[in-house]
Amino acid sequence: MSGRPPSLYLVCYDICGDGAPKRWRRVYRAMRAHGEHLQYSVFRCSLSPIQLEQLLDTLEQVIDSDTDQVMFIPLGQSSAPRSWRAFTIGQSIDDPERVVRII
Repeated sequence: MSGRPPSLYLVCYDICGDGAPKRWRRVYRAMRAHGEHLQYSVFRCSLSPIQLEQLLDTLEQVIDSDTDQVMFIPLGQSSAPRSWRAFTIGQSIDDPERVVRII
């Protein structure tokens, strides 16, 4: 087991082309299992190195690499102060409820 603490990622995806609805649903389900849904195709994920590799493997099997894109933006360690904060203009966003998911 890695001694590295979980890191926080902002994950955004764009799924398009033939068969997009089916792939979009699969990507959405994979992301719901690993993170907090913030907006239409945007998730905030706290992932250990192993969880990150598992998520990457799952997504690589689902997406069409010629037309789809999944972007991971590292935000640092998830335990860092204020790492779970965001601000918006327009509609406000509440901090998502922290829920333990057993898969």
